[in-house]
Amino acid sequence: MQPLSFVRSRVTPLALAAIFLLPAAARADAPACQASDDVLRLAAPLSHLSQKLSGGEPITIVAIGSSSTQGAGASSPAASYPSRLEAELKTHFPRNRITVINRGVGGEEVPDMLKRFDQAVVAARPDLVLWQLGTNSVIRGHSSVGHGDMIRTGLKKIRATGADIVLIDPQYAPKVIAKPEAGKMVELIAATAKAENVDLFRRFAVMKRWYDADHMSFDSFVSPDGLHMNDWSYACMAKVLGLAIAEAARRPVMSATAGSRNLAP
Repeated sequence: MQPLSFVRSRVTPLALAAIFLLPAAARADAPACQASDDVLRLAAPLSHLSQKLSGGEPITIVAIGSSSTQGAGASSPAASYPSRLEAELKTHFPRNRITVINRGVGGEEVPDMLKRFDQAVVAARPDLVLWQLGTNSVIRGHSSVGHGDMIRTGLKKIRATGADIVLIDPQYAPKVIAKPEAGKMVELIAATAKAENVDLFRRFAVMKRWYDADHMSFDSFVSPDGLHMNDWSYACMAKVLGLAIAEAARRPVMSATAGSRNLAP
């Protein structure tokens, strides 16, 4: 697996806490895992998660979604973003027993996920639910119309468990951005998250930055199929998402500052 580096031009306590030092030779060869603080800072605090963490209680996180949650494009299940995220969160919260359950099923769209919400999500009694959605509808040319109502149906089910929620939008990859509905889906998910006062991890924006601002080629962070992420990008996503979750769970005593981060898992 390709190593990953994450550094920051203006180091803050949060960034320092996030840096996992790799050997110098490994860092020299690794692309930078970049994310701006507006991405790292989730809109709403994760109050339920915060309470459980402060009490030293065990934490259950359910990651539901399609193939990019399941881990398509990764070299092994251990390289999927939920597996990497579990490791990341354990470094942030070593006092808590943290379990991230991977409920990704390749090929699913929102209606498919809703059919298994009771068994895949609710039955796990989660403290936090990460819901990745939208990509398969986009690449199949399906309209985003009606997705807002379906997302709200899922959010209602999650809220009934008392869990915190983070939505995750589509990946920025050649087969996604080639579709006319890509931008509309990203905007719809963002608008729904804002209207419903739930958090959104803007994966599309994170990956777009790699391509536009960091001048990384798609083959650096997208699998040869032009759709799925690879080991490097799953690891970077987990690093950035882990920081965002940690900040939101600590928000009563800690806040993010403006700037850009470059981290090393």
